[in-house]
Amino acid sequence: MAVQLLAVTYDADDPARLARFWGGMLRRDTVADADGLLLPGTPTQVGLRFTPGRPDQAHLNRLHLHLTSASLDHQQDAVAAALAIGARHVDVGQQPEDGHIVLADPGGNFFCVIEPDNTFLAGCGFLAELACDGTRQVGLFWSDALGWPLVWDDNEETAVQSPHGGSKVAWGGPPVAAKLVRNTQRFLLGVTDTDLGTEIDRLVSLGATLNSMTGDDSAELADPDGNEFDLRQN
Repeated sequence: MAVQLLAVTYDADDPARLARFWGGMLRRDTVADADGLLLPGTPTQVGLRFTPGRPDQAHLNRLHLHLTSASLDHQQDAVAAALAIGARHVDVGQQPEDGHIVLADPGGNFFCVIEPDNTFLAGCGFLAELACDGTRQVGLFWSDALGWPLVWDDNEETAVQSPHGGSKVAWGGPPVAAKLVRNTQRFLLGVTDTDLGTEIDRLVSLGATLNSMTGDDSAELADPDGNEFDLRQN
């Protein structure tokens, strides 16, 4: 495909603090990236990017990360490591019998450390899933946009994954909360093997909306659910 998912961009009051936290959790080095800090991904693990901005509480967790564990001891070690560098426990209504553990990073972004017997995320790597609010339509859009096959499509819930494996991206289906403000978390896509204008036209033909050209080699679009995402020429 001419476009690839490079990273999830987070608006952050303290981008450096979040980059240190997630660099520690994922064991990745931070690199400067335009106005942000990037933890580069790999062909099978998505990157994370942190930029200056005030997160809006109403949209802080329309997307959250799922980290996997190989054993119960590994799960507890991952939780302890997160707490030691600034995470906190979060109650989102989970039950005592639930195997996953819900935490928030120093910026208030939720993430889950998943139980070791979760078969859906088996083999996806440590950063196994981007769990998003969204309709089935938006899952189908991103499958076409990225060229990633659907690996789940049931009861309005969808998930996609690169043909190479690795991190999945999932959408929970309705009800989806009304979108009132700009999203705090946004996909960053890189364009390769074609020009920016051609890729914009392709994404618009699939159901995206062009919001603005943000530079000679970058643009902001929105997917069919109205979620902003950034597109830049690599």
